[in-house]
Amino acid sequence: MSSASPIAALVSAAAEGDQSAWNEIVDRYTPLVVSVIYKHRLRPTDAADVNQTLWLRLVEQIGRLREPEALPGWIMTTTRNECLRVLRVQQRTHLYDPLSESDALESEQVDADVEADLLAVERRQALRDGFADLTDQCKRLLQKLMTDPPPSYQVVSEELSMPVGSIGPTRIRCLEKLRKTPALSAFLGSPAKRGGVLGAARLGQ
Repeated sequence: MSSASPIAALVSAAAEGDQSAWNEIVDRYTPLVVSVIYKHRLRPTDAADVNQTLWLRLVEQIGRLREPEALPGWIMTTTRNECLRVLRVQQRTHLYDPLSESDALESEQVDADVEADLLAVERRQALRDGFADLTDQCKRLLQKLMTDPPPSYQVVSEELSMPVGSIGPTRIRCLEKLRKTPALSAFLGSPAKRGGVLGAARLGQ
């Protein structure tokens, strides 16, 4: 899988029938799908239908995505549109004003929340992809320092056989290497995505 374009490579592999690539896509983006569905407050049966429909549509469309790297956005938008379709069907059987101010404000909040979820998914994946490109030394050190609660430098020194005085400078160098990996460089290229990525408490956040 190309380190410069991990999502595009994953999409390409899935489109060619690679089951492991499909499994990885499902594992990565199911939390996003669930989050979008939850924010639309669907009934359990409707939520299950939306989830199934989303993945069926991806099976149909994955080979025709114009921008494979935009897969997270496609998943988010398709899930949201399917949720709205289900809600419209429900509303036909109830007295409902689709232009009421309260409903419009709620819809805007849902959109904002979904966008935040998408950003979080993209951030976590960029960190994972970037972390995979680091040296073993950097991986071990950052994994130790980013646990919660973080261990003391003395404990890290003993567990990794590193001088205490070298831990801080090495940590800085490793974070700089992480920032320069293709995945993080691409993610941080958008001004809206720069804040707080490398300041997360853990790599998995």
